[in-house]
Amino acid sequence: MAEMFFQGWDGILRTLVVGVLTYACLVLFLRVSGKRTLAKLNAFDLVVTVALGSTFSAILVQQSVPLAQGLAALALLVVMQFAVTWASVRSGRFARLIRSEPRLLLRHGAPCPGAMRAERITAEEILSAIRAEGGRDLAEAEAVILESDGTLSVALSRPPS
Repeated sequence: MAEMFFQGWDGILRTLVVGVLTYACLVLFLRVSGKRTLAKLNAFDLVVTVALGSTFSAILVQQSVPLAQGLAALALLVVMQFAVTWASVRSGRFARLIRSEPRLLLRHGAPCPGAMRAERITAEEILSAIRAEGGRDLAEAEAVILESDGTLSVALSRPPS
């Protein structure tokens, strides 16, 4: 039962050493890969971020994962992220394949029900975004757009008072 709480200093020392080295390498990899890796997340970026976190965790706590193998996995994820974003910038077709396009959800105060249903966005969520921008109701919005990163952009038809 005591092993559940403490299995010896070797495991703790390994976690500390591997944790510091892995963290330092991950920061270096992200720094080399550029600001794009840390930008607002679209669905693809979110998957890569979660995979990086999961890989970091596996390296840190699983003694069966050697440091070199874990760092190779982190490097692979960062290189793949870089390659995909590099290809997206150079090919519109590839970019459309990877990322979703922004979608108009409300125009001139009138909701676009088909777009809202397809994107699973409610009128209450749109109204909340309008209120966050200083509006009071749907009629005060010229447009509401669901951006590629999942945020709602609001253009009010009148300046907020």
